[in-house]
Amino acid sequence: MSSVKLGDAGDISILDFGPFLDGTNKQAVADAVLASFREMGFVYLVNHGLPQDKIDGMFGWAKKFFNLPLETKQLAPHPPSGTHHRGYSAPGLEKVTQHVYDDEELKRNRSQAPDVKESFESGREGDPYQPNIWLPDDLLPGFREACLDFFWTCREVELSILRALALGFRLPEDYFVKYHTASDNQLRLLHYPSVPVESLTKERVTRIGAHSDFGSITLLMQDQVGGLEVEDVTKPGQFKPAPPVEGSIIVNAGDFLQRWSNDIIRSTVHRVRAPPHLTTKDGMTPERYSIPYDMTTVVDCIPGTYSEERPKRYEPISAAQYIMKRLAASY
Repeated sequence: MSSVKLGDAGDISILDFGPFLDGTNKQAVADAVLASFREMGFVYLVNHGLPQDKIDGMFGWAKKFFNLPLETKQLAPHPPSGTHHRGYSAPGLEKVTQHVYDDEELKRNRSQAPDVKESFESGREGDPYQPNIWLPDDLLPGFREACLDFFWTCREVELSILRALALGFRLPEDYFVKYHTASDNQLRLLHYPSVPVESLTKERVTRIGAHSDFGSITLLMQDQVGGLEVEDVTKPGQFKPAPPVEGSIIVNAGDFLQRWSNDIIRSTVHRVRAPPHLTTKDGMTPERYSIPYDMTTVVDCIPGTYSEERPKRYEPISAAQYIMKRLAASY
C-alpha cells in the first residue's frame, strides 16, 4: 500500500496508478483505489495514462469555445429537456439538484441561488438516444474532432480504472468492463465565469450546489483555480476542499457504483464554491474551468458485497431510467 500511496490532499488519497498500468504492482493499486472509494468516495490518481498534453489541449479548446459570443454558442443549444444532455447550456439554465423530483419543490429550488456556470456536453457519435449537438463546423474548426478524440482517450483510462476496481473486489479484471461496452458516457466542458466573492460566500449564487453524481464513476480534470469541496463523511453538511494536485485526475464514485457495491463504496456529496483563502483586488473570483467525464451502466449488487448477514439492499435497476430522471430534474 505504501508504495502506491503518495500522500493525501485534504482527506483524499493521492495514488500512483502507474504500477497498475505497467503490471508491476497491480493488486496493491487496486486495493488502494477500492480503499479510498470505501472511505471517501474520491481518489486522486497520478500516472493515470491520460496524456497531459491532451488534457491541456482540451482545456484550450474549452476556453476557445466559451470565449465565443453567446449567440454563436447557442447555435448548438441544449434541448429544453434534461433527458437529452447534449450541446451548450448558458449560465443559469441548469440547476443541479439532489434527489428532488416534485415539480413544486423543483420550482422552489430553481428560484434560489442559481448555478452560475455554462457547459457543453458531448458523447459518442451515433448514440440513438442522445445524439451530439455541434456548432456548424466553420465556426470553430477542429472542436468536434478534439472533443471526440478526448472522449475516447478518457474511455481507455476509464476501462483501466474499472479493471482496478474489479481486482480490488477480487473479481476477474473484466467484471465491470463487460457491463460498459456501449460507451454511453458524456464529456462535459464547464466554465465558471468570474463572480463577486461575496455573492458566493453568502450563497446568493452558486457555482455547483451540493450533489452526488449519477453514474458509476466520474473522471475530473480541474484547472489550478480550485473551489471543489467534498462533504466530510464524519460530519454531514460540512465540506472540505479538494484542491488541484499537479499531474492528477480526480476520480469519484457515483450513486450507481454505491448501489452496485451494496453501499460498500461511497457516492459522496460535493460542490464547487469560491476557492479557499482566495485573495482578490477587486472582490471577484477568478474564472474556473473543469472537464468531467461521466459513465453509466445497469447494475445489480457485486458478488462478494452481500451475504446472509449483509443482504442486498437494492434490486437490479436500469441506469437509463434513473439517470434520465436525475437529468430531467436539472432543467
